[in-house]
Order: sequence, then structure tokens, then C-alpha cells
Amino acid sequence: MDTSVISKFVDPTKIWEWIENFVHQLPSNKGYVLLGGIGVWTFALPTLILLKRNLRHFQNGNYTIFRVFEEIVKKNRNKIIFQFNDFKMTGKEVQELSYRVANYFASLGYKKGDRVGIFMTNCAEYAPIWLGLSRFKLEVNPGKFGGGAGPNSDKLSGSFGFRATARCPNLDIGVIGALINTNLRQTPLKHCIESVNCKAVIFTLDLVDAMNELLAECGGQLEGEPTLYTFLEGGTSIPMTFYDSFKSLNEILVDVDTICPLVKEAIGFGDVAMFIFTSGTTGLPKAASIKHSRFLMLAATVVHIAGIKNSDIVYTPLPLYHGSGTVLGSGPALLYGACQVIRKKFSASNFWSDCIKYNATVSQYIGETCRYLLGQPVSKQDKQHKVRVMYGNGLRGEIWADFVSRFGVKISEFYGATEGNCNMVNLDGRVGAIGFVPLWGPNVLPIRLIKVDEETGEPIRDPKTGFVVRCGLNHPGEIVGRIIKKDPITDFQGYADKTSTSGKIMVDAFRKGDSWFRSGDVLVQDNLGYFYFQDRKGDTFRWKGENCSTAEVESIISTISGLKGTVVFGVEIPGANGRAGMAVMSDPENTLDMKELANGVIKGLPAYARPVFVRVLSTELVLTGTYKLKKNEYQKEAFNINLVPDPVYFFNGKKYVRMDQEIYEDIMSSKIRV
Repeated sequence: MDTSVISKFVDPTKIWEWIENFVHQLPSNKGYVLLGGIGVWTFALPTLILLKRNLRHFQNGNYTIFRVFEEIVKKNRNKIIFQFNDFKMTGKEVQELSYRVANYFASLGYKKGDRVGIFMTNCAEYAPIWLGLSRFKLEVNPGKFGGGAGPNSDKLSGSFGFRATARCPNLDIGVIGALINTNLRQTPLKHCIESVNCKAVIFTLDLVDAMNELLAECGGQLEGEPTLYTFLEGGTSIPMTFYDSFKSLNEILVDVDTICPLVKEAIGFGDVAMFIFTSGTTGLPKAASIKHSRFLMLAATVVHIAGIKNSDIVYTPLPLYHGSGTVLGSGPALLYGACQVIRKKFSASNFWSDCIKYNATVSQYIGETCRYLLGQPVSKQDKQHKVRVMYGNGLRGEIWADFVSRFGVKISEFYGATEGNCNMVNLDGRVGAIGFVPLWGPNVLPIRLIKVDEETGEPIRDPKTGFVVRCGLNHPGEIVGRIIKKDPITDFQGYADKTSTSGKIMVDAFRKGDSWFRSGDVLVQDNLGYFYFQDRKGDTFRWKGENCSTAEVESIISTISGLKGTVVFGVEIPGANGRAGMAVMSDPENTLDMKELANGVIKGLPAYARPVFVRVLSTELVLTGTYKLKKNEYQKEAFNINLVPDPVYFFNGKKYVRMDQEIYEDIMSSKIRV
């Protein structure tokens, strides 16, 4: 056996250390540690091998999402793939809608690399629309589609309703769908549409007011003058006369042929399939590039880890503009033929009744939803469902065991960012752990924890070598992942904006010339190799399952208030997942109008980004010796009115009220649910 291959993945010096740690923990947790240690490798190794084999098959065959889906449809055209309320779509119907979308936008001259914004609330047609946009190259055959003589010589086959003569060039589709957060309004929404140069925007009818509001702010037209299409979910058509300023995609697609034209593949495994917006650490949302390779990798991973089968019904109460809802939720349906049941919005009171109604066998979650479910009154429905496994991220260790015991489900917890390469999974159900990498095999997954400066957020480097400093076991550090180009697991595909991409890459970290992705997340690795989430560093905070940019919130509330001295950060609240937003505002002239501020954040920020607490200073903000805001000191004091001498206000969902001891204690004891 070639020992050099083994040495790439295994560190022999760490094997004995791991055995010592393993044996040391046996007396206190004998059964769990023993079964966990064995279980990780009896399950993990075959799963990893199977996943690698699948990805190699996809890569060698230059597969795309739609090509894999075509093979699924061939096996069973009539199997339900998507369901939204009582509206169902079979594989055949998903395929036909995607054909209509591809044919229509190709007829308009849309080509590979063009972008279309998808500003849609959850519905069954969500995936078929972006799938249709991302499809293949359509090569018009004049003999078949109307290039010769005859009554239909000026039209494509069927009743497209648009012209394509023999002189029509080959039509490239492969358009990139940009999935836009439906909570965004005004400036952030405008930024998402314009930052990726959308040629069109498709939005559901429940977002018409948001679009009208945006257009009013822009003087009636967005930059680039994108065409705006309304869409009514559920297969229903609407008269275009209701919205004269928008085109009805439903009406248009009725007359578009569902027969696939001659196909010549123009995009492949390494091409971009979609953009998913993530919080921008320096301001507004960033468009993360999701290539077909990454979509296939992530979907395949969750299928193998959670054990999702073709016969499974996956319940998705998460938004589809997220990677979790689309890549990890729709992915198993499109690539493996499972059925995805989609709910418009999460509802704790209806969660288990929905699972029972739709015969769900698998469900998705984020940590916040688990807390809400556990807070519901005990019911016979808690175990009347057929859900055997729930997969997601963010389940807190302190409620994990209670959740599993009460609802009788297996938890598949994972860690990873939409665009990142530091992906891990908890394979054996270790309570609170988000992933596992053996200490003696660190290169099985090339991720590391590094020390960072608390003030600047920059990596700490050894003054002698110039390389970054790794954290020891049980010490918190930022997780980083080595970038290996063209590897679907370890590559970092970046953002639409190249500047944002370079800002997430750390070079010359452990050796000259290497590149590592910086996640911004602080984790801890224990003596056995399990990882635990600690915090999110830098200029973002995570609240209500969403990552929020402090710079974006600071900019908007500064504009509302007219105060330049503003700093925003996240603060912990007992019993809540993540960190709630808090603003510290300098108002020495006493001009801040809290009513105006409340109205402004309601109008300008999504609910999860609105500062829950506002501290108002009568002095200027405190600066460090290098003239940077002392955000950490304000963050440590948080909203504790027993420590803070300044007025602190609490946002109750409608207005800001000044906190007193009673409100503070009610928040700390969870009497007031935030």
C-alpha cells in the first residue's frame, strides 16, 4: 500500500492522542462514546465513498441539474415532485413548465449568463421557473419549427405567439436565476435587482405592493429597465388588464409550446446555475454563485446523510429563496425523485398537522423553528406523524434531547454557508455537535480553526513564520476551509461581485500560495473531533434564521434618524437562537424621534434585521486608539439596564418603548418572547 497517499489524510502523531481522549471519556459516557466513535466510521466511511462516487459520476458526465432531472422524469413521469397546499405537480408537469419558460425567454434573445430576478414567495412553480431559465442551448431547426413555406412558416412549433424565422440564430438559454429574499424592500431590494443586472424580474402577486413601492422610489423605472412579470401560483391564469404596468407570465406561458426543441448542451457541471443572496458584511446583500456542481454536491450530500429515498415526502416550511429551501429541499426532489411539500410560511401550530396531512416522512428545520415547536402545547399529534428524520442546522444543544424525545425523530444536523466550503455533518446524533472530523485525519476534510484578533477580526499570524496560528482543542476559533479549485466539495465559487469574492479569501495561511475561505463563524473542536458552534464574528449577526449585515442596518437607520454616530451588533437573549440586533446611537443634541425610527425600520428593513434594542447616548461614540468604534464594549453591556447608564428602548413589533426593570426581567425570563 502506498503510505504517501495515507499520509495525505492521516496524521500518525495524532492517533495516540485521539485514543487517549477516547479512553479518558469512557468512564463518564461509556456507551455513548463507544457507539458514537464506532458509528461515525461504520456509517461515515461508506457514505463518504458513495457521495464521492456520485459526484465523480456527475463530474465525468458533465451533468447539470436539468440533465439529472430529465433522467428522473424518464423513470416515472407521473410521480408527484412538488406540492403546495392542494396543488400538485408531477415530473411531467415540472418538465413542461420548465420547457415553456426556456422556450419563451430564448425567443426573446436571452442568452447564457443573462440574469432574471426571482422575487417569489413559496410555491410549487418556484423550482420549475429557475430550472427553465437555467436550461440548455436551444437550436432552432427551420424545417421543423417553421422556416419553410406554409401557413405557420413564421412561427415556432405550436402556438408560441412569437416569431422565429429561418434567419433566427441559435438560441442560447442558460440564464441565471437570482433568488431574491421576499422580505426585502426599497434600497436592499433595488440593490439585489440591479447588482446582478437583471434583464427581467418575476414576482408573485402578493409582492405587487413591494414592487410598486420600489418603482415609486425609483421614479417608475429600475436601472437597466428590466421587464417585470407577475406570476400567480397554483396553475391559475389572471387577466393582464389588472396590472397594466406588469406582464402576466401566466398568460404568456399558456401559448408557449411544451415540446422541447432540438437540444445542444451549452452549459455543464462547472457553470453557474443560480445566484442566492447572502448578507453582505460590508453592506447590502451579495449574490453568491451556485454552480451546477455545488447544487449537485449539496443535494447529494443531504440525500445520503439524511437517508432520503425516492419514496420520501419532504416537508419544507423554509423560504425557497434560501439555499436550505431550494438546494437542500428541492434538490432531493429534482435529482432523486422525492416529493417536496412546500408551505408558504412556517407555522409552529400547523407543523405536525401538516406533516400528518401530507404523510411527510422527512422534514427540514432551522434551529429557531425547533424552539417554536418545542414551545407548543403537548399534543397527541407530536407522535402521530410519520416523520422519521429532520435535517437542518442550528438546533441548540440544550433543547436537542427534549426535542428528539418528544417528537420521536432522528436529527441530521449539518453546518455550512450557502457559498462556503466548510461543510460538515453530525453523523451519529452527538447532542449539540454540528460536525465531526477525526483529529488523526485532519485532511479528510481540509478545514481548520484559527485565532483572530477580537478587535480587528483579522487572523493572528506567527511573527516568525508569517503563517496564521491554529487554535488548540476546546479553544474557540474562526473556521476556514482550504480552497481546491474544481473540486465540488472544497472549491469556493465566490460572488457575482469580484471584490466581495476576494474579501473572503485568505492567502498564504499555512504555506506559501495556499488559499482558504473565511467563514466568519467561531467554532470549538473537542478532544474527540466534534465541532460545536459558538458565535458569528465580524459585521454580521444571525437572527430568526437569517444572517444580517450590521453595515446595512447602520446605513438605513442612520438615514432614517439623520444621526451619523451609529453602531449595530448582535446580542444574545436567553432561550433564543442566534443574536438579536441592537443599535447604539449617539444623539448629543437630543433630536432622535423614536416613533419616526420605528416607522422607518418597519418600512425599510425586514423583520429579522430590525434592531430589537436601541441604546441612545448623549455623548459621542467611544473610539479605540486607532479611531475605530469600540463595538465589543457596547456588545458586552448589551441591553442590561443595570449596567447601562443610558436609555435603552425595546422594539415590540410596532414601536420602541423605553425599557424598565420589569420589561428587562420579562425578556430575561422569556415572559416576553422576542
